[in-house]
Amino acid sequence: MNAEPQKEHQWLSKLIGEFTFESECSMGPDQPPMKAAGTEIVRSLGGLWTIAEGECGAAVECSEGAGGWKSIMTLGFDPATKRFVGTFVATMMTHLWTYNGSLDAAERVLTLDTIGPNFTDGSLIKYQDLIEIHSDDYRTLSSQTIGSDGQWHKFMTAHYRRKK
Repeated sequence: MNAEPQKEHQWLSKLIGEFTFESECSMGPDQPPMKAAGTEIVRSLGGLWTIAEGECGAAVECSEGAGGWKSIMTLGFDPATKRFVGTFVATMMTHLWTYNGSLDAAERVLTLDTIGPNFTDGSLIKYQDLIEIHSDDYRTLSSQTIGSDGQWHKFMTAHYRRKK
């Protein structure tokens, strides 16, 4: 089998490079927001996949001062299903997040649907990660979950800036 990159794979190539990030995450209404900063290196695997390796070092406020964390995100596009697919793992959790998503009509925002543990009781609930391209050198990643009111509630936003 010899797959050829599609236009969706080319869209993913916008993520390739070396970035710094700053993020803010709210783990609950009565908890202060957690701030983090770090680096991410995104590379291509055969023009079909992107592999993003993130790191939040101990020198900045990460995971409530727990000494930092590392993460790996994979993203690709499956022409058979016409959907973006991928995974996310990180050293601060044991859950393997699996993604299934699509681009908006303007091709600026990739919405990745997934299921993961509820922060309060561990039950499985719906989440979305949204990657928005603002320019060649700036993108955001937002995470949200669906509330009991049936509405999406954003709890994390990270700002990625290309290293020059």
